[in-house]
Amino acid sequence: MPNDVLRDYLIAPEPGAVRLTRRVVGTDHTGAETEISVVEERPLTIFLNSQEIVTAMTIGDYPEYLAVGFLRNQGMLRDDDVVTKVEYDDDLEVVVVRTERQTSYEEKVKKKTRTSGCAVGTVFGDMMEGLDKVVLPQVELRTSWLYALAHKINTTPSLYLEAGAIHGTVLCQEDRPLVYMEDVGRHNAVDKIAGWIFQEGVGPEDKILYTTGRLTSEMVIKTALMGIPVLASRSGFTAWGVEIARQVGLTCIGRMRGKRFVCLAGEERLVRDMDPDSVPEESCKNRRKSAE
Repeated sequence: MPNDVLRDYLIAPEPGAVRLTRRVVGTDHTGAETEISVVEERPLTIFLNSQEIVTAMTIGDYPEYLAVGFLRNQGMLRDDDVVTKVEYDDDLEVVVVRTERQTSYEEKVKKKTRTSGCAVGTVFGDMMEGLDKVVLPQVELRTSWLYALAHKINTTPSLYLEAGAIHGTVLCQEDRPLVYMEDVGRHNAVDKIAGWIFQEGVGPEDKILYTTGRLTSEMVIKTALMGIPVLASRSGFTAWGVEIARQVGLTCIGRMRGKRFVCLAGEERLVRDMDPDSVPEESCKNRRKSAE
């Protein structure tokens, strides 16, 4: 991997990891035999102490971060919770998150909301719970950072470029991508980011969350509850996602391709410090499908 692309990353994709993809033989449009890489998908059951919470379909990397982030984003791990141990059993495909506080979420687990996405997500309880207490910092967002991030992220070797059928979420600071997570569902990828933030004790107030997927209500809610003030994507928006972003004061930027982007919420953070005409057009080979 080129050093200039990866030098800022604390965690970068591993497109060559054998466990994450497999080679499959088929035929192409001409009838000729072809072999391609396809993404693996496996179940991961998450426990909080002695209670089974959910079984998620995932590519299988960073299971501990995924479990902690999922519980955090569902409101089952509080700000003041002390995680005493995170145990992962590869054979059983189970993660157990243990806390000092005794927990019981029987009623919350009974109430589930299906969320939109190619790999259907699940949210427990009230999706809007806690949003009324969110106060996001009024940090500046320079357009030069957005252009630099889009270029760096779209030229980073990834599972998407290797095999497709996957979403990416990147935690960034100014013009530096820091942690790049991928998974079959955008909700899994962002949960891994949330787990990393919680486990590593990283402050979210000066961060940007970049996603390759749509800016849905789920993505907006998770970003706001994580305390991250900016959410950006090369894909489009949903109306409810934009409405919630405006309610909570989240900067929401989509359709980021080359020199172009659209801001539908949180415009007040934008500092236009770079002439768009000086930004080169995006290379076709690095483009991600906008429908994802």
